[in-house]
Amino acid sequence: MYKIAALNKISQKGLDRLTDQYTIVEDFGIADGILVRSQEMNAMDLPAGLLAIARAGAGVNNIPVELCSKKGIVVFNTPGANANAVKELVLTGLLLCARDVAGAMAWTRTLTCDVAKTVEKHKGQFAGHEIKGKTLGVVGLGAIGVMVANAASALGMNVIGYDPYISIQSAHELSSSVKYTDSPDLLLPVCDYLTIHIPYMESTRGMIGAKQFAAMKNGVCILNFSRDEIVRGDDILIAIKSGKVRKYVTDFPTEAYLDHEDVMCIPHLGASTRESEENCARMAVDQLMDYLENGNIKNSVNYPDCHLGVCATTGRIAVLNRNIPAMLGKITGILADMNINISDLNNRSKGEYAYTLIDIDSVVDEAALRKALSVDGIIAVRVVK
Repeated sequence: MYKIAALNKISQKGLDRLTDQYTIVEDFGIADGILVRSQEMNAMDLPAGLLAIARAGAGVNNIPVELCSKKGIVVFNTPGANANAVKELVLTGLLLCARDVAGAMAWTRTLTCDVAKTVEKHKGQFAGHEIKGKTLGVVGLGAIGVMVANAASALGMNVIGYDPYISIQSAHELSSSVKYTDSPDLLLPVCDYLTIHIPYMESTRGMIGAKQFAAMKNGVCILNFSRDEIVRGDDILIAIKSGKVRKYVTDFPTEAYLDHEDVMCIPHLGASTRESEENCARMAVDQLMDYLENGNIKNSVNYPDCHLGVCATTGRIAVLNRNIPAMLGKITGILADMNINISDLNNRSKGEYAYTLIDIDSVVDEAALRKALSVDGIIAVRVVK
């Protein structure tokens, strides 16, 4: 029986996918797997027996990923599960920039008499422009960025995408009408709108700042539905004051933004739809179950994708290790010394870490196996039965 702890409210549509091999526990200290959304985990003491954490969402900055890697805890996320929800809110942001709907509605609520006559007399102060024919720059062409680019192109915008690390899948899904560049120097000067869809990490912290604003055309609108820290807060406020940036739409309000009428603060609603929460929960649960039952990894942020299908052999050995030379040879050599026959094997690496799945056709003593594989570079070993 696998024990699962849910640190946030997880959609029942996801939890219903757990079979009778699973039980939900209140005490995460005894959990084999954890389901989480936004709960801050960086200061938590991780359970000794924890095998995996599944984040029902894309961002994992609330999870101590590097510590998990060192402990052999696989961290999953759910890329693409909330992409449509975020895409729709980005399009909303685009339209709110182009047409001062929010300001116009707020003004209308102040009217007390002769409403129809007053509206006709003063509506011109809220005149905007159409997004058709305007240029949208999309920074980051992952699941969300591609959907935003394709949708904006379908609305008649001139769309240019930038992502030096675009995946084959994203390139395949990107509309042929979307232009692509691998240079921000070619993108920034031509955009009427710029929308950001890159993951937050140390290398992207403060990626959009004074230097980038200086390269943009006057009156550009910036949309940030990734993470607040990607845009330098002080720099964008200066850019707004100077007129370089006309509007800033952010899904991450801070105290510094609230008093600026040209900053449109949305209270982190990007993935806040019923459909998105259900999709993320289902995907997180499925990935967690496949790892616990079969050892398969898909959509991990710290270990490589690696799978051997459903575990239908006598046993399956899962080895998490550092990605160092000759490690696979050591593993298979130790198994040979233990007279364990390998029927199938898959080995993959990702950065500093690697993962090996080995199907065997004989019963193995797990305690003896762990002892034999206690060599430098091997982080964790388990037998999937």
